[in-house]
Amino acid sequence: MAIGGGTGLSTLLGGLKQHVDVEIGPPGDGLTAIVTVTDNGGSSGRLREEFNILPPGDIRNCMVALAEDEQLLTRLFRYRFAGEGTLGGHSFGNLFLTALTDVTGDFLEAIRVSSEVLAIQGKIVPSTMEVVDLIADLADGRTVCGEREIATSGSRVRRIRLSRADCRPLDATIEAIASADLIVLGPGSLFSSVIPNLLVPGIPEAITTSPAPVLFVCNGMTQPGETDGFTVEDHLDTLVQHAPALRVDQVLVNTHPISESLRRRYLAEGSIQVRLGFGDNSAVPPSQDRDVWLSGHDTNPTRITGLDVIDDRDVVRHDARKLARVVLDTATAARHRLAVS
Repeated sequence: MAIGGGTGLSTLLGGLKQHVDVEIGPPGDGLTAIVTVTDNGGSSGRLREEFNILPPGDIRNCMVALAEDEQLLTRLFRYRFAGEGTLGGHSFGNLFLTALTDVTGDFLEAIRVSSEVLAIQGKIVPSTMEVVDLIADLADGRTVCGEREIATSGSRVRRIRLSRADCRPLDATIEAIASADLIVLGPGSLFSSVIPNLLVPGIPEAITTSPAPVLFVCNGMTQPGETDGFTVEDHLDTLVQHAPALRVDQVLVNTHPISESLRRRYLAEGSIQVRLGFGDNSAVPPSQDRDVWLSGHDTNPTRITGLDVIDDRDVVRHDARKLARVVLDTATAARHRLAVS
């Protein structure tokens, strides 16, 4: 099971779909994605505002990631209309989900039908069915509402919350967490892709009571305006601060240094590689595993695993195949431990 949103979650799913049936399980049973629903920008934001539906963009990205790459329908779901007119900027997949929601009267049914049309290798579930916004308390003292507004605020985020504290997760979400072999958080934007799922009451508690180990995939680069200067420990501590009930067993950190030209390019945009907070803070994490005690985890040590898991040919992002292999190996080890316990 994977929990997140944005391009990070779809990257992971795209790597894992090759292993459905063989190493994960039958489609719709072995691989489940829980997706955040707080996006209010772009095509998703426009459709959400006009039709009062959940933003379809992240869900559509996950569908495309789990579908056959060369299918005509998959290419259609990726298609984005050009121009400045009414359709300009809209994704065909977003419009399809919106139309199906109107026809069936149920966003979940629209997801199910679309998943069948695309014959995706897995199951996709929104973290909540209620329309919610992200609200952020910023370091400069302002309070900003909306994921898009937070990203362009120009100030570091201190804390985020949902506009509806009483929103609830789906029963299917809690059941999927309880039956998972491995629960993966991320990769993706800490404040807009990962944490929003953990703010839905009941989800952190379900994760902690699940017998499955919890793996947090830390971002490879800091995010300007949101995680400036964040270390690995800062990322984990921020998760726990927002979801005190959360248990994290392992953190996966990239150890591959990016090229000097990429480093300079990202530095000019205010972004650096995420580093460990102890020892030599100028170096990327070493390539061996470390057991460390982190704040908020005084009784539960969290294992930090350092591996080369990025693709840095043009931009820095997680490599789908490398990341999927680590996740699958971790899930296999978890199954083995459960079988012998």
